[in-house]
Amino acid sequence: MKKIVLTGGGSSGHVTPNIALIPVLKKLGYEVHYIGSLNGIEKQLIEKEGLPYHPINAGKLRRYFDLKNVTDIFRVMDGFRQSIAILGKLKPDVVFSKGGYVSCPVVWAAWVKRIPAIIHESDITPGLTNKLSMPFAKKICFTFPESQKHMPPEKGILTGIPIRDKILRGNKNEGMQICGFTSKKPVIMVMGGSQGAESINEAVRNSLNFLLKYFHICHVCGKGNISRNLINVEGYKQFEYVQEEQPHLFALADLMVSRAGATSLFEILALRKPNLLIPLSKKASRGDQILNAQSFKKQGLSQVLPEENLNEQTLIEGIMEIYQNRDKYVEIMKQCKTGNGVDEIIKLLES
Repeated sequence: MKKIVLTGGGSSGHVTPNIALIPVLKKLGYEVHYIGSLNGIEKQLIEKEGLPYHPINAGKLRRYFDLKNVTDIFRVMDGFRQSIAILGKLKPDVVFSKGGYVSCPVVWAAWVKRIPAIIHESDITPGLTNKLSMPFAKKICFTFPESQKHMPPEKGILTGIPIRDKILRGNKNEGMQICGFTSKKPVIMVMGGSQGAESINEAVRNSLNFLLKYFHICHVCGKGNISRNLINVEGYKQFEYVQEEQPHLFALADLMVSRAGATSLFEILALRKPNLLIPLSKKASRGDQILNAQSFKKQGLSQVLPEENLNEQTLIEGIMEIYQNRDKYVEIMKQCKTGNGVDEIIKLLES
């Protein structure tokens, strides 16, 4: 039996593309294993998929000075040692890495064990983890055409991003029942990322008096961020995090307000949902979401609201503009040729 090790974690965007590959890999006869961190979000998500999960110590790699860099380098070294032991025991035919700080030691260990490793970069510019992994990878998959100039020409391959099949098979009526919505108002789905976003949460809640006149709102607000004062507000449903419900909530949504992580963007594109993007600012990131959002805006797929400009009024204006022009956005999405990356990545893994 063919055997593959998947790795990636730290955020749901580093895990869900791997999850998209799992059913196809199993159908092709692969024995699939996963290497992730001890307590990261990937552990929770992958264990629900029923895969053998192999935890390693993981240290975060930072571009800036932080005393934690000193202690985390020992965690990275320990994760590297553990990865060598795990790969030595499993003897996989190939390793596929979706990135995130847990994946670096796995890719390095694969190189030491002479196991071909393929990595995937979602964003336009490579993250630090993938930059450190690139010299040790056989091939580098990327998502945006603009990324090609950042890739070694002999390694880079434009594949798109893997999209989970089940998110395309949601049921709108089930979404209505999950949220408890009863009227025919259009639905806005707000997603602030797996950790939620305080600025987005605040702007949405400050806008409720206006927005609820015209819309229902399904708000994924992040762990610990549910507002107890708003639990019983009619037409407003809050979730800390969604997983099994997600396809049905996507099917329910007429419009989406979202961060601009690449996984979210291409799922929104596959679903053809008019959307307002609020990318993570450079104060809290390396600016990758800003570049992602600009690419989608340039193609006419999205409207963008910079986080620095986010307030009650700009959010309302952005939402109303998107909704009034929703048919135009849907038509452009239908014509977009960037497809689901599952088939291209599977071909690469098989080769």
